[in-house]
Amino acid sequence: MRVGLFVTCLVDAMRPRIGFASLRLLEAAGCQVVVPENQTCCGQPGYNSGDRETAKALALKLLDEFEACDYVVAPSGSCAGMIRVHYPDLFRDDPTILNRISRLGQRTYELADFLVNVVKFDAVPDHFTGTLTYHDSCSGLRELGIRDQPRALLATMPGVTVKEMVEAATCCGFGGAFAVKFGELSTRMADNKCRHIEAAGVDAIVAGDLGCLLNIEGRLRRRGNHATQVLHIAEVLAGNEEDD
Repeated sequence: MRVGLFVTCLVDAMRPRIGFASLRLLEAAGCQVVVPENQTCCGQPGYNSGDRETAKALALKLLDEFEACDYVVAPSGSCAGMIRVHYPDLFRDDPTILNRISRLGQRTYELADFLVNVVKFDAVPDHFTGTLTYHDSCSGLRELGIRDQPRALLATMPGVTVKEMVEAATCCGFGGAFAVKFGELSTRMADNKCRHIEAAGVDAIVAGDLGCLLNIEGRLRRRGNHATQVLHIAEVLAGNEEDD
């Protein structure tokens, strides 16, 4: 099984170890992993801002880079949702490209979803010990139905206890450009999320989208909370390596 790992531009720029952790998980699941060196962005920022031409150019670039793969996997519900749900909208007036882009979307998965529902991965390394709570990222939950999959993977880890926080499925306030355009509202939403995390009394907050994690971590630290770890699901499942 030839799997293309779409690292995402945010992971590449801000926390590359998530990409390495995803790679280790896919290889442990028996996949032949391909990581195109020239990959960049899925085009979501342009798409959400109304710049459809830039989004289309990036979508075509991604199509050329990953079309030969059996599957495309991203450690991001947001980016996977862009490819699966929104790419077809970009090319609705171009039947030839629409057919190709739709087939690619059908083979594109968020990481936890792929591990659970495609490769049936059940050999999660036990690298983490402690209590966690899970934040359901908006795009992953609402566009792709990512909820039970990460929790099922975490449940296989003997050293992990998952405690559900209040309003786990409520937005953290990030929303990409939303956090910039509506800063005060975004901050109030992030504060609410932080209060729920702290009330759960856990060692770490875990999610499947780095955008959410950066937003939550920034607000936790500004509130004086330097103890709660902020981790991507891939980091918990695969652990960290010194050379990442």
